[in-house]
Amino acid sequence: MYIAASRTSDLAAGTERKPALRRVAANVVALGVVSLVTDVSSEMVTAVLPLYLVLGLGLNPLQFGLLDGLYAGATAVVRVLGGHLADRWRRLKAVAGLGYGLSAVCKLGLIAAGSSVAAIGVVLAADRTGKGIRTAPRDALISLSSEPGTLGRSFGVHRALDTVGAFLGPLVAMAVLALSLGSYTSVFFTSFCVAAIAVLLLALFVRDRPGSVDRAAVSLRAALGLLRSKDFRRVTVWAALLGLVTVGDSFIYLLLQRRWDVAATYFPLLPLGTAGVYLLLAVPLGKVADRVGRWPVFLGGHAALCLALVLICGPQAGFWLGVVALGLHGVFYAATDGVLMAAAGPLVPKALRATGLAVVQTGQAGARMFSSVLFGLAWTLWDLRPAVLVAAGCLAAVALAAALVRPVRP
Repeated sequence: MYIAASRTSDLAAGTERKPALRRVAANVVALGVVSLVTDVSSEMVTAVLPLYLVLGLGLNPLQFGLLDGLYAGATAVVRVLGGHLADRWRRLKAVAGLGYGLSAVCKLGLIAAGSSVAAIGVVLAADRTGKGIRTAPRDALISLSSEPGTLGRSFGVHRALDTVGAFLGPLVAMAVLALSLGSYTSVFFTSFCVAAIAVLLLALFVRDRPGSVDRAAVSLRAALGLLRSKDFRRVTVWAALLGLVTVGDSFIYLLLQRRWDVAATYFPLLPLGTAGVYLLLAVPLGKVADRVGRWPVFLGGHAALCLALVLICGPQAGFWLGVVALGLHGVFYAATDGVLMAAAGPLVPKALRATGLAVVQTGQAGARMFSSVLFGLAWTLWDLRPAVLVAAGCLAAVALAAALVRPVRP
C-alpha cells in the first residue's frame, strides 16, 4: 500500500509539474514587453536610416558598409564588460537598464548630429554600445528565469514579443513621416519618447534574480576560462564564423530595393516582411529546437538566409520572389536569434551566465562588423550580383562545415 501511495503521489506531483514546465515565467514576459517597446523605438530609426544615409546623404555601398559595420560591431566592444559587471555585482536588471537608457538618449543624439556623417557614426556607436551593455544581462535574466527544458520556448516568446515591436516600428515611422511632411527629426524625437517608456517599464515590472554569489568566483579570468570548455568554445567559434559570412539586415533591404526598384515611400515597409515571419515562427521554432536540438534549427536558419540571397541575385526578379526572400529572412531570425542563446546557456555556470552569453554574442557581433565592411567593399568593386553570389557561397560552405562538426550535442 505504501508503494501504491508513493506512486500515486509521484503521479500527482508529475501532473502538477507539467503545467509549470509549460508555463513561461512572468519575468520573461515582462522582459518581452520591454523589448517590444524598445524595438518600436529602434526600428523607427532602422527603417528610415539606410535610405536617409544612401539616398539622402549620398553614401556609396562601401561607406554605408563601414557605418553598418560600426553599428553592428560597437556592441562587441562592451558585451563582455556588461555581462561581467552584471554577474559580479549581481545586478542584471540595473546593468540592462543602463544599456536601455543609453540607447534612448542616443535618439536625441541623432537630431543633434544633423547631416554630419562622422557625428552620426559616433551616435550610432553609442546607441549600439547601449545595446551591447543590455543584451547579455537581459538574456541571462531570461535563462535564469526559465526551466532548462523550456529555454527554447522562453527565448522564442521573448523574441516574438520583441518582433511585435520590430513590426510596429516601421509603421509608426511611416505615420510620423506622413504627419510631419517627411521630417526625420520628428521620427528621431518620437523614437526617444517611446524608448523612455521602455526604460520605465523595465524599472517597474522586471524583477532581478534573487540571491548572491561569491564575487571572487566572478572575474574576467573566470570568464575567459569558459573558453577552455570544449563545447562552449566550439559554439562560440562556429557562431562567429557564421556571423562572418552573414549579410546584414540593412544590406538585405538595400539589395531588395535596388533589385525590385522599391519606391522610397515604401522602403520602410521592407522590414515588416521579415518581422511578420519572425513573429509567426519564433515560438514554434523555439519549441522545435527544444525537441529536436537547437544546433540543427540554428543551422537551418542560415540555410534559409542562403536561399534568400540566391533568390535576390537570381535571373528572375518577380514580385513574389522578393516576398519569398523577405520571408526567408524572417525564418533566418526566428531560427537563430534566441535559439543560439538557448543552446549556449546550459553550457555556462549560473554564476557566469551573463558573461558567458556575452562572450558568444561578442564573437558573433565582431564577426558581423567585418562582414558588413567586406560585403560593402565587394559590392563596390564587383557590383551587386557577384557580391551576393560570393556571400551566398561562403555562407553555404561554413554552414555545411558546422553541420558536419555538430558542436552542440542533442
